Amino acid sequence: MNRPASFGAMRRLGLAAACAALALGLAGPPAHADTAYPAKPVKFITNFPAGGPLDILGRALGDALQKDLKQPFVVDNRPGAGGNIGADVVAKSPADGYTVLLSIDTTFTINPHLYASMPFAAKDLKPLMIFSSSGLAFGVGSSVDAKTLPDVINQGKAQPFTFASAGNGSPGHIAAEIFSNATGAKITHVPYKGNAPAVTALLSGEVQAGILATPGLLPQLQAGKLRALAVTGRQRSPLLPQVATVGELGLKDLEFEVLYLAMVPAATPEPVMQTLRRALQSALALPELKTRLASLDMVALGETGAAAQQHLDASRARYGRIVKATGMKLD
Repeated sequence: MNRPASFGAMRRLGLAAACAALALGLAGPPAHADTAYPAKPVKFITNFPAGGPLDILGRALGDALQKDLKQPFVVDNRPGAGGNIGADVVAKSPADGYTVLLSIDTTFTINPHLYASMPFAAKDLKPLMIFSSSGLAFGVGSSVDAKTLPDVINQGKAQPFTFASAGNGSPGHIAAEIFSNATGAKITHVPYKGNAPAVTALLSGEVQAGILATPGLLPQLQAGKLRALAVTGRQRSPLLPQVATVGELGLKDLEFEVLYLAMVPAATPEPVMQTLRRALQSALALPELKTRLASLDMVALGETGAAAQQHLDASRARYGRIVKATGMKLD
């Protein structure tokens, strides 16, 4: 007949169990509960239409990050209101690193001065990285008499030049207003629904000039159907190395660059941001990404942290002065 364990033995067993439980607690949760980021697909919200430079860049970056971080990076286009719609989606998303905004800087540097009200505040989003910058090309139709940018300025002082852009508040629209404000040349702005329709309008002679994304102009420039008089970036375009910058022409006030960047909700944990930054920096170093950037007329920057924020703040201040001087406003 089995005898019951003594009270002392039972107490010793209970104490041993309690010590084991305490040791497990100090060791932390089981390894399977400490899941590293990213543990599921990440969504890239792009706030401009599919098929444009931002969309193409986003898909190239997504492919590179998927190979690195072993999770899908899916592009979701949310265009509208100069990028405000897509930015607002991300600003109101959980700050967990699974919803990342891919944008151009104008949503944050120009829109606050253009729109009577914004759906989100600047403090709602934090820059993860400024990937690259890109200038625009100053194009004219082949039937336009002006052969140089000074010719356009002189003719525009006598009679307004019609300028195409990819839409109200687009980079080309802002660049055209900068051109008019800095030179005294008069312009009539004609907005189109994207770069491609604006190029078509230039080809048909519906408008005389346009400041537009270089990749969309390139085939027509190469065919001799349009002419490029200058590029607006600080450096010559990788696609048009023979075309001078506005700075080289003595018109540095006309410099205008588009910045391509990633933003996340401001409360995103720093370790998550560090993981994304490291993966993005690795992606930008890939030869195939460098080739893709060049094909999109982009110069790699890779700015992060305080440098990225300072770049955006300086651009916002500059464009605020320009918007105020031109009186531009959008509803």
